[in-house]
Amino acid sequence: MHSYLKPEEDGLIVRESGYWVVDKLDYIRKYITIFITSMRKKNWHIINYLDLFAGPGKCRIRETNDILLGSPLIALTARYPFGRYFFVDADPANVRALRQRSSKSEYENRVLCFEGDSNKLVHSITQQIIEEDANRPKGKWPSLNLAFLDPEGLELHWGTVEALARVSRMDLIIHYPQMGISREMPNEIELSPPTKLDRFFGDTAWRDIFKRSRKAGKGSPHRDLISYYKEKLARYGYKVREIPTGDEARIVHPTRGATLYRLIFASKHNLGNRFWREILDAKRLC
Repeated sequence: MHSYLKPEEDGLIVRESGYWVVDKLDYIRKYITIFITSMRKKNWHIINYLDLFAGPGKCRIRETNDILLGSPLIALTARYPFGRYFFVDADPANVRALRQRSSKSEYENRVLCFEGDSNKLVHSITQQIIEEDANRPKGKWPSLNLAFLDPEGLELHWGTVEALARVSRMDLIIHYPQMGISREMPNEIELSPPTKLDRFFGDTAWRDIFKRSRKAGKGSPHRDLISYYKEKLARYGYKVREIPTGDEARIVHPTRGATLYRLIFASKHNLGNRFWREILDAKRLC
């Protein structure tokens, strides 16, 4: 395997990350593995992987200088391949590096790299998937899709989640930036919409949730905010209400113990939720 596809220095740019990214990438690796292994022999006409904030493909842990494969290369080097890979990033340098790394994969012809704002590009990508589903070969099921939404901050808009949700079979793993939201809420609560948080949640309801939490003297509004986010996902057929409250992957600071962010999982099928619960349970036993 070429060095471009290994967790090692290769002369191209990497994303600088804190040590906590190890946990996040482990969740992604585990879900990709169970997802593609279990579903690859079914009657889908194609299985797609979408990484809409893909980065350059590798990251460096600041504390140790270790190089890790990022989520797009984890998907591209999985034991069993996806039928197609959609990679999007707003940074031209990231896209160039990811294209160069992907070029050494035997599945290079399945990779589509896009440079630009994923909140805009998502509409053409999902439209392509929907049209291909409508014209799929006779006897084949519609596509099965997995999307990872992992911006560095609050760049993800609810409209992007909504566009993905319109695809019939689209599992979602969504970065919920808990610490970033905590920082922004006091600053944005009195600002006229739309603010970053208005775009993230898709409306201004978070403001009322935050105010009620503050008035009640609660330590954190995040449980209520996440429940509201999941309620919105449920409107598109996601079975998030069947997942017990608090069933997100929690990524914490390794020394402070503070929650940095969570990974919200959403599937329209009970099997996806079962896979996710198995991964969470296994991690908790470690």
